[in-house]
Amino acid sequence: MTVPFLCVAVAFLLIMAPKGAASAAVARQTGRYDNKNPRDHHAQLTGWGKRALAAHQNAIEAFPPFAAAVIICHLAHGDARWATILSLVFIASRVVYPILYIADLSTLRSTVWSIGYAATLALFVLPLL
Repeated sequence: MTVPFLCVAVAFLLIMAPKGAASAAVARQTGRYDNKNPRDHHAQLTGWGKRALAAHQNAIEAFPPFAAAVIICHLAHGDARWATILSLVFIASRVVYPILYIADLSTLRSTVWSIGYAATLALFVLPLL
């Protein structure tokens, strides 16, 4: 397995990290976790819990383009070294992003998001170079 393909698997797993924080926030803020209606229950979140849920949703949104970019880059014979670097940059951004989001550091969060987005875009473009 190539490093970029491994990064796709890691990115998939990282989707759930902020979800865990959001679920903990639900339990803390409401005293329980409603597994029958979790979306309704999550809608009641405020503060850091609401930001954790938003970070989880953003991870879900960021995953498909990244996975597609890695696959397309591989199939179109993009430079393997640069594909590895860009994939690792994406993963680093996705590790840091929810931390900044939950901590309410919006400017840094947006900067880190932009870095991850740029890495994904570069993976799409890499085979053209």
